[in-house]
Amino acid sequence: MTRTKSGEVVFERVTKRFGDVVAVDDVSFTVADGELVTLLGPSGCGKTTMLRMVAGLEAVTQGRVLIGGEDVTLRAANERNVSMVFQSYALFPHMSVLENVCYGPLSMRASKEHARELAAAKLAMLGLSGFEKRLPSELSGGQQQRVAVARSLVLEPAVLLFDEPLSNLDAKLRRHVREEIRELQQQLQLTVLYVTHDQEEALAVSDTVIVMDGGRIAQQGTPQELYEAPISRFLADFIGDANLVDGEVQMAEGGARFVAGGVSIAVPGADIAPGPATLAVRPHSLRVVAADQGALPGVCKRVSYLGSRVEYVVATPWGELLAFDGDVRVRRARDEPVGLAFDGHAMILLPR
Repeated sequence: MTRTKSGEVVFERVTKRFGDVVAVDDVSFTVADGELVTLLGPSGCGKTTMLRMVAGLEAVTQGRVLIGGEDVTLRAANERNVSMVFQSYALFPHMSVLENVCYGPLSMRASKEHARELAAAKLAMLGLSGFEKRLPSELSGGQQQRVAVARSLVLEPAVLLFDEPLSNLDAKLRRHVREEIRELQQQLQLTVLYVTHDQEEALAVSDTVIVMDGGRIAQQGTPQELYEAPISRFLADFIGDANLVDGEVQMAEGGARFVAGGVSIAVPGADIAPGPATLAVRPHSLRVVAADQGALPGVCKRVSYLGSRVEYVVATPWGELLAFDGDVRVRRARDEPVGLAFDGHAMILLPR
């Protein structure tokens, strides 16, 4: 597919109000041409409203939306050169796969022969050759998703929009389809704005993740930046699993130490002033060791075998902490005294 126009998307201080409710509050961001940016956040944070404003399905209350350097704020949806893949796929149930994909070009007055050629090419690209005559009801969820993508790609949009595209799929198929979407986006250098509430999905597919909270941007960056360096308690808790412990940072001769529940541990490289703080520790950064080892004593309260790892909930002076152990050959017993060892470089200190 050859794109002749830039797909850069720019939000300039965009606000959206529904009556007295501010759904999106003075938001600015840029999606570079050929980049996949995910809007991530809990329900009601404004992410789908933002997507719909790019698509022209919701009017902007204040600010501007630019696509390819052109102000499209007041343009109708059919004048924006964007295409949207909906959560429900929105396939016509009475039409075959080929007819569904042909619908866009035919509605734009392409000849029937040309529309069929375009549709067949996109279906082949997505591994759906041979499915042209099937009805949507005769396809799996993943196949329906790919038909919805083909129907969007056939219009050769500057920007492709995804609204929770994998929410109707089971966990195993969700992983497979998200890999397909990412591979297709990179192969064709598509500009994609992608909405999800699934943190793992966002980390897996994105160049950049924008986390929304209450209609505002809480943080944006690469998946690695958001996971390893969240800037707030909300971000640390929302992106992946995290144990959050309230305590205090104290300076000692050997450097900074975090103190809570009568237990003090060194926090290497901590760039935070002494005083009240929250320590965020990812479960995979905790190791369950013998009771006389580790920095923190505890007792196993729950043990869950998940095949590739064992999950422990350990009662400690810091409260109950979640730990993941990849060594499934050694399993601690419920109510067994244990110790917890920390990977110091994976501890995140946040001001409180």
